[in-house]
Amino acid sequence: MTHPHPHPRTGELFASPVPPGTGWPGDPACPRTTRARTPEDVARLAASARSLPLLDARSSLCRACPRLVTWREQVATTRRRAFAGEPYWGRPAPGFGDEQAALLIVGLAPAAHGANRTGRVFTGDRSGDWIFAALHRAGYASRPESIDAADGQSLTGARIAAAVRCAPPDNAPTPEEKSACAPWLDREVELLTPHLTAILTLGAIGWQATFASLRRLGWDVPRPLPRFGHASEAQVNEPGGRGIAVVGSYHVSQQNTFTGRLTEPMLDDVLARCRRAG
Repeated sequence: MTHPHPHPRTGELFASPVPPGTGWPGDPACPRTTRARTPEDVARLAASARSLPLLDARSSLCRACPRLVTWREQVATTRRRAFAGEPYWGRPAPGFGDEQAALLIVGLAPAAHGANRTGRVFTGDRSGDWIFAALHRAGYASRPESIDAADGQSLTGARIAAAVRCAPPDNAPTPEEKSACAPWLDREVELLTPHLTAILTLGAIGWQATFASLRRLGWDVPRPLPRFGHASEAQVNEPGGRGIAVVGSYHVSQQNTFTGRLTEPMLDDVLARCRRAG
């Protein structure tokens, strides 16, 4: 843990990583929030979370994967030169958005100097610039940018979550880390199910993680699994029979947006498909 630095918007001092309950904007946890330290803890604490705020609080303090904990905290204490004067969140990034969302967006994992710094998923990096601008154009986001956790951004009708909640080295969580983290996404989907009409997956890993989660929850999922591609779409049915659409999109990574593999009209199109599913 480093000496305190001022938050770039509020000016309040925070250590890195940020201890729970110290006033970080949007921090869902408090010092008494139970922490998961093993995959078994994750499964138990996720399944017993009766609300999204409690799920967010518990997931934001998870320490079940030693490699990811070491990496995210190392990044938070060394910091990138451009952000050397700022505190880093340095904890798992919980879901963000409407607790009664009709649209769930599933990404891979927080960026080391994005959500791992700001504490909000897809916030503070170029990928976040793209997805929040598109969400604003589609009428889901209150602002076209998501800069930090105190910028006033809010989502209506949509929620964003990551399949893996900690920033991984080289953006590559191991299969064991994906498995350990999966119960957080499972419970998020479960709590949103009464309201969901569509899930937008960002990238092939988001696509695979979403269908794996739906299968674990007992949804009727197509077999074989549809191949991922931009604008790929599949209908799935919850155990009670109601159907929702799962739509794929190329990830909003710089590799895709800088090269033109993913364009703004392409992203707008998949969001429009999700809106129509409602």
